[in-house]
Parts: sequence; C-alpha cells; structure tokens
Amino acid sequence: MAQEQKLILASGSPRRLDLLNQAGIKPARLLPMDIDETPKKSEHPRSLARRLATEKAEAAMTLLKGDLEWRHSYILSADTVVAVGRRILSKTEYSDEASSALHLLSGRGHKVYTGICLVTPGGQARIRVVETKVRFKRLSDLEINHYLASDQWRGKAGAYAIQGIAGGFVQKLVGSYTNVVGLPLFETLGLLSGEGFDVTAGWAEG
Repeated sequence: MAQEQKLILASGSPRRLDLLNQAGIKPARLLPMDIDETPKKSEHPRSLARRLATEKAEAAMTLLKGDLEWRHSYILSADTVVAVGRRILSKTEYSDEASSALHLLSGRGHKVYTGICLVTPGGQARIRVVETKVRFKRLSDLEINHYLASDQWRGKAGAYAIQGIAGGFVQKLVGSYTNVVGLPLFETLGLLSGEGFDVTAGWAEG
C-alpha cells in the first residue's frame, strides 16, 4: 500500500495557508518557526529571502528529528521580502513606520522576493527565489492616512497587503501575483510535483 503523503507548512502565515488551500493542497500540519529575521550587514533582499526560508525549513526539520509520525513528510517554508533597490522594508508594527514605507513606495517601483524551501522525505532541500516587480501609483496624503486607519498595514512587509485595499495602489505588476501575497503558487507546485508530491490528490474534494 502506498504511503500517505504528508506536507508540513513551516509557516504561521494565514495567507500562505489560504493559497495552498486555493491550489487544492491541505497541509497535514502547521509548524510556524520563530527565527531571527534580522538582515545581515549588506545582505541583498534576494539573499535574505532565500536564507530565511532555508533556516525556517531547517529549524522545522530539526524539531521533527526522531519523530516517527512525521519522518517521511515534506516540509515547506517561505519568506517574503519587500525592497526598494537594496533597501529592505521590514514588517511594520507602528503607524509611523507604515507611513514612512508608504511614502517611500508612492509613485515608484519596488520588488517582492519570496524564498521557498522544500525539504523532501529524504532530507534534500530544494530552494527557489521568485521575484515580482510592483509599481505603486502616487499616493495622496489623504489616501495614506485613510489606509493607515484601516490597520491593514500592521505586520506586513512594506506596510501593505496586495489582496486588501492596497491592491488599488498597484499601477503595474510584472511577475507572480501570488508571490506578492506570500507564496508563488506556480513555482511552489512545480517544486512539490518535481519531488514526487501529488499536487492533484485533493482536487476531487473541491
């Protein structure tokens, strides 16, 4: 009898879980990893996304080491970084931080990088970094102030979530939309299927 395939999502992001569910994939377990996400000196945003995704996957693998129930599972982790040039925009927790980020993004382009790391049941790590280019329209002070009042910026890299009100700020997008949400589905499903995970198994359930 074929062994049941299990996917562990090493992330606490509800957006990543929603995207996987949208693609018909329901992780068997959620295992958020709390690691230090501070960029290293002069670290490129792409390198940061790759490193953090890898470290989250490695932390989850270490935590599950010796656990027979989960030893044949796939582990998926991801980390999303927003940057203007080489300047990394952190997750905003205070309104003044969010205001500064939105003024910086107003009327200009930025890049969103998501690192994805898949650890196979055999312990091999497969890593991809996906880049999307985004340009915001010029935002008025009124728009910024009203957006800050919505609280949708809180805890978001670059102070926005594209699937919310800020979707109306996007003048142009080149690349993967789901990457900006937090998990590039095309590349993620490609990694999974390339390593033998049946991404279509749950489709019949709707």
